[in-house]
This record gives sequence, C-alpha cells and structure tokens, in this order.
Amino acid sequence: MNITVLGAGAGGTTVAFDCAAHGHQVSLYDFPQFPANIAAIAESGGIRAEGDISGFNAIEYAGHDIDRALENSELVYVVGPAFSTEPFGQAVAGKLFPGQTVIVTPGSCGGALAFKRAAGLAVEDDTIRVAETHTLHYAVRLTEPGHIHVFLKLKAGNLLAALPGRETANILQLISDVYPTMEPAKSVIQTSLQNANPVIHPAVSLCNSARIEGEGDFLFYEEGVTDSVGRIIESVDRERIAIGERLGIKVFSDPEMGMRQGYMLENNYGSGYRKAPGFLGITAQPQLDHRYINEDVGYGLEFMSRLGKQVGIETPTIDSLIRLASVLMNRDYAGEALRTPESLGIGELTAEQISSL
Repeated sequence: MNITVLGAGAGGTTVAFDCAAHGHQVSLYDFPQFPANIAAIAESGGIRAEGDISGFNAIEYAGHDIDRALENSELVYVVGPAFSTEPFGQAVAGKLFPGQTVIVTPGSCGGALAFKRAAGLAVEDDTIRVAETHTLHYAVRLTEPGHIHVFLKLKAGNLLAALPGRETANILQLISDVYPTMEPAKSVIQTSLQNANPVIHPAVSLCNSARIEGEGDFLFYEEGVTDSVGRIIESVDRERIAIGERLGIKVFSDPEMGMRQGYMLENNYGSGYRKAPGFLGITAQPQLDHRYINEDVGYGLEFMSRLGKQVGIETPTIDSLIRLASVLMNRDYAGEALRTPESLGIGELTAEQISSL
C-alpha cells in the first residue's frame, strides 16, 4: 500500500519506519521550517531505529513537496502535536480524493474534527475516511536526525474511532498488519477524552515549575510525581471520567489504561508512575514554554473544561490548572480557545448528539 506520513517528528518518523518495515511504500512530508530530520532521511534513503522495533528501512520519499508526498497515496497518517493538525489539514485541502483514508495520531482531543474542518470536509462525509487514535502507538525519541529509539510499541490499549463512526471497523482492518492490537472506540469523543497527556503533563509540570526553571535536570515521572502530585492527577482523571459517564462513554482511568498498554505495573497515581517501566529515564522538559503545558492545557484541558460545562459536569481541578498555567505562562489559555467544542463545530450539540458522533 502507498502510505503518506505528514509530520517528521519522533512519532511520524516511527510510523513511517514501522509501515515501511511491513512492506509498504512510504512517503514522509513535513513543512520546510522543519528541515533537519527530512534532510537526513532523504540523504540516507531511510530511517534507522533501535529498541522495541529496530533496523533500517527505506523510505520512498522524504521531503517538503506535498503533492509528491501524496502521489498515489491510499492512506495518510497525520502525526504530530495538536497545533500541527489544522496546518496539515490546510496543506492537503483540495488534494485528497475519494477512497483515501486519513488517520490523525494522536487525536489530541478532537483531532479528526479539527482536521476535517481545516481540510474543508464535512463531518458526515465518508468519501474520504478520517479517523483518530487516542494516543501515539509508541514511546519514542529522536536520538539524532534520521535515527529513533523506540522504548515501547504498544501491544494493547490504543483506541481508534472514525468520523463518522460506521467506518471504524473498516479502518482497523486496513491497518491491521502494522497495528493488529488497535481497538475500536465508540466515537471520536471517547478517543479525545481518553487522551492522557492533559491529565498528567500539566499537573506534574506546574507542581515542578521551579525545578524546571532552575537546573531542570530531573526525571519527570520518577522524581516529579510525588504522592501529592499524584492526587492532583487523580482529581483531573476523575473529572474527565465523569464527563465520559455523562455522555455514556467509558473512559478508563489513566493507571488502568497504562497497565493495559504496558507502561505501568501498578494501578495507582503515585508509585504507579514513579515505578512505571514505560516512563523510566524520561527527563523533564528543558523549559516551561513546552508542549507539556502549551498543548496539554491549551488544546487538552481547555477542551475538557468546555465540554464539561456543555454537558453539565463541573471540572474544578481542570479549571484551576488552566488558571494557574495562564498566570505562570502569562497567557490566557481560556481566551485563546485553541481547541474547544465551539472551534470543532460541536459547541451547540446536546449530550445525546455528541454521543452519537
């Protein structure tokens, strides 16, 4: 199959490597302002990996020409942080054709909806199938341009939902050779709420802000998640679970999902993170101006807060973290409204209508 991967960060590079390892012809695209990884892969002709999946796999094309990257493509992966979803959608607007499938991975709260709006596709249109996953399928870091270290490829616990949902089973079948354990979600609202990054990253970052602004040389999970920090994570988790319950959607607690995925060994919010094999050795971000706050507050917690208000669920801990992050970063995340039900076109829907997406 001809596959295009949009986004040449650690996640996109790994998706490209894994698809190529399964015999697919893969093209990798990124915007010209991100040249280093693309240039290294183009020069070597492929990607080198070590860790849970390893080796060298050739890539058909790596570059900044979106038309060439999309040529004869049957499946398009959109892989990157939340702020990249709309730009990628705009980049391919008018260039997709009926029969193609697009998967936003991870969805990062409403990714499929955001992509469709940016690409000019109607929500109910299934001539071009769009789906999202609730998380990236790998724990991975770029060690140098063209070279990745894959700490973990998930064996279970990654949900996928199509928009509209009737296409979910067909898309899972399409990608089953590379991702045989991907699981169906009820809807893109379930995949959005199951996104764990907003549950974990802002709480740990804000509670360790002085350490990050200082030397910043500490282990994010092993040292950053004390039992008291864990109680904040748990409170955020309970609020997103309550939103899901109001919508008739099962949202797994983060430790429970972490154990299913193989990241964690204990079903609790303290030592469960500190001793999690999937998080061992992960250092804290080098500065507060980082996706752990900007993305996970602006695109994640703000989405959950607004969705909660829309369906009648209070989110006091989530709201407190948004406010604290805004003061800390001298930004108005609520006012920026980077990813909200309103911006996704579902702000006027009832709980029942949202549940049926």
